[in-house]
Amino acid sequence: MAKRKAARRDRPRRALPKDVYPESLSRFPLLTRELLDEVGRKLYDTVVGPQSRTLVGLRGPSGIWLHSPRLAGFVRAANQYLRFETALDRRLTELAILVTARELHNQFEWTAHEPAALKEGLEPKIIDVVKRGRPIAGVGKKEALIVGFGRELFRTRKVRSGTFARAVELFGRRGVLELAALMGNYAGTALILAAVDQQLHPEQTPLLPRS
Repeated sequence: MAKRKAARRDRPRRALPKDVYPESLSRFPLLTRELLDEVGRKLYDTVVGPQSRTLVGLRGPSGIWLHSPRLAGFVRAANQYLRFETALDRRLTELAILVTARELHNQFEWTAHEPAALKEGLEPKIIDVVKRGRPIAGVGKKEALIVGFGRELFRTRKVRSGTFARAVELFGRRGVLELAALMGNYAGTALILAAVDQQLHPEQTPLLPRS
């Protein structure tokens, strides 16, 4: 552990694009609590408080959304429901998020959620199937369905009738709706991250291959 920390300290810092703020690591400045209205301050306190479930603090989606506090409230409420309260368990939820990040080639989202997926018990071999774009043969039924569902949805902008029927059989109509909504939520987040050129935290190692 000590050697790993030392290696992180010795790692050269990545040069930031000229239009990226070093405090926020994005094209939006990092807002302090004093700059926010009452709605924004409540959200700020939620993000930085001891009960926060954000993976990256204010240097990421939570900090970006504070530039529109009222919108942030709606977006955060939807995100928290889709991440923690749907018909999918936490392990499968993280798989769906990884599929979304992989199909949209979003390094920030993937690097934040691969460790979270491992923590929730998602097997490294399944993560590798998603990361490397490998065939889903030999993967469990539910896991294979989520990977295939996401690949079809993002690559062809539709889901085949057979895939949809299997999804309903495995997860029910509510589960299928929430799976699609979960992927849509993280796809939207990926687009925002791309728009503001959100960079990885200095201590993070990119986990998603470029190709």
